[in-house]
Amino acid sequence: MADTRSGPRDDVDDRSEARPRARRNDLPRLVTVSVSAVLCVVGSMWGSGVFGGPSVPEAADGALRADSTLIAPGGPAFSIWGLIYFGLVAYAVWQWLPGQRRAARHRRVGWLVAASMILNAVWLLTVREDLLWFSVGVIVVLAIVLATALRSLRLARVTGLADQVITDGTLGVYLGWVTVATCANVAATLVDGGADAVGDASEWITVAVLAVAVLLAAVLALSTGGNLGIGLAVCWGLAWVGAERLDGEPASDLVGWAAVAAALLALVVTVVVRTRTSGDRLRVV
Repeated sequence: MADTRSGPRDDVDDRSEARPRARRNDLPRLVTVSVSAVLCVVGSMWGSGVFGGPSVPEAADGALRADSTLIAPGGPAFSIWGLIYFGLVAYAVWQWLPGQRRAARHRRVGWLVAASMILNAVWLLTVREDLLWFSVGVIVVLAIVLATALRSLRLARVTGLADQVITDGTLGVYLGWVTVATCANVAATLVDGGADAVGDASEWITVAVLAVAVLLAAVLALSTGGNLGIGLAVCWGLAWVGAERLDGEPASDLVGWAAVAAALLALVVTVVVRTRTSGDRLRVV
């Protein structure tokens, strides 16, 4: 009797795609992803001030510095970008390998990955040009694109451990960090527009935003089958929010401990969803 259970399709693919034929848009997709990766890396170097001018934390009158809002992560948190950029470059190379060029999952997400890298470069441009409200729109669209890509990955067969780490892992960490960055971006924009950065009201609003971040992590975990990259990146970002509030400026014990709790909860929720997702085989990301 056939198994008709519904569930994720991480390890399911149409047999006709076991040896897929070349398609007309395969080469344009491969090239676009590669060019986008180059633009993304160059954009990150530009945003870091390598080519002159202010870095992102110093742009927009310092609106995105670690001490600008109660939900801004501590400086070391941003080192995660190095891992994300490395993963994106690895993906751009990986997709060119003979066994990957025609893979169904890359056909599903390749254009989305390219779009995410272009959006990242656009976000850097908007911040450098002090267009904070526009940057909020860009980072929200970026999060939606990444979430769509990760959801799509569940509908095509994984080709092996390397594919899981490079594709699912990279995009998971990318989305998890962007989720935290979106919260920080919105707060920075509101403060730049005149909202109070500190005070009792600001502390409780920040705690509410932390709760929203955990809720988003839970929703993303459910929609991706518990992608560990998402949970780990959200945990990383929120933990650094907590560290900065407990041992930095502006200081807030309430926000600090709430951020630590939110970080742990986001990770726990991801792990629980992962272990309870029916139909999944053992995966590493």
